[in-house]
Amino acid sequence: MKNVLWFLLGLVGGFVAAHFLNKDPRGAEVLADIDARIDEFVDRIGEAYRVEEARRSSTGDAPAA
Repeated sequence: MKNVLWFLLGLVGGFVAAHFLNKDPRGAEVLADIDARIDEFVDRIGEAYRVEEARRSSTGDAPAA
């Protein structure tokens, strides 16, 4: 239970820190850059997934369930 409390405290602290960081113009720029990098990463992962799905559907290599 103590670990859950520390986790929640860290989570709330992170949100508070991000809120204060976002108020500063330089901080907002840093957060926007991080957001853009995350979006780029997610787009690449999604594209790789779609390519793999297309490859598997064209060759008939369905994963064993």
